[in-house]
Amino acid sequence: MSRDASIELDFGDDTYTFRLAWGELVKVQEACNAGPYVVLQRLYSQTWEMNDIREVIRWGLIGGGLEPVKALKLVKDYVEARPPLESIIYAQAVLSAGLMGAPEESLGKTEAASPAERELTTSPTES
Repeated sequence: MSRDASIELDFGDDTYTFRLAWGELVKVQEACNAGPYVVLQRLYSQTWEMNDIREVIRWGLIGGGLEPVKALKLVKDYVEARPPLESIIYAQAVLSAGLMGAPEESLGKTEAASPAERELTTSPTES
């Protein structure tokens, strides 16, 4: 399975898929006047700006397949109409998944290790 950077979250009135692919990350960068990693640092270091939260969530919804008009309505109802600290965790999760992939995604092997791999307890280079 490839790491497509999508993440499902309970947000507002339902469970939604969020995804920040390259194009959406560029849109976040333009809207926030900072690179995606700078925005992520601001979100975690409590130096965020209002657009950091709003635009990450909005573009994440659009990248996840939601129509732009519906994404904007959700952001107005559940981000702009609420205290910012209620939405910060969503922005952190969406942008983290966009930059690093979702934590539950496989990094390569989809099957369990072979019995020989599970039994190996020493380094292959060890004597």
